[in-house]
Amino acid sequence: MNARRRPMRRVGDLLPQAAAALGIDEEFRRARAGAAWEHAVAAVVPAAAGASRLVGFRADTAIVSAAAPVVAQELLLHRDELLAAFEAAAGGRSATDLRVVVQARQADGPAERREPGV
Repeated sequence: MNARRRPMRRVGDLLPQAAAALGIDEEFRRARAGAAWEHAVAAVVPAAAGASRLVGFRADTAIVSAAAPVVAQELLLHRDELLAAFEAAAGGRSATDLRVVVQARQADGPAERREPGV
């Protein structure tokens, strides 16, 4: 059998094209950015891993929610390192500032929003 083989490619390299073909490229970009944020936090502030999530961007500012004020404080203390690690991570992007919103869960109600330092 004399079949031509295509060169092997990484699945991760094919996913953006597949997401675009399915019309879910924006959701895919958001998911990759969220994963990049989680990796950056785990690398820079391991104690805060899993206690924050990327909400979105406003201009060049990354907006992040934190589970508690102490987590927000740690993220802001390591702002420059986090933003550099986020930009370097696969799926990350460049941001010049970080805004952290505390969203503490109440036992019998909706999440309460507070911004540290305001």
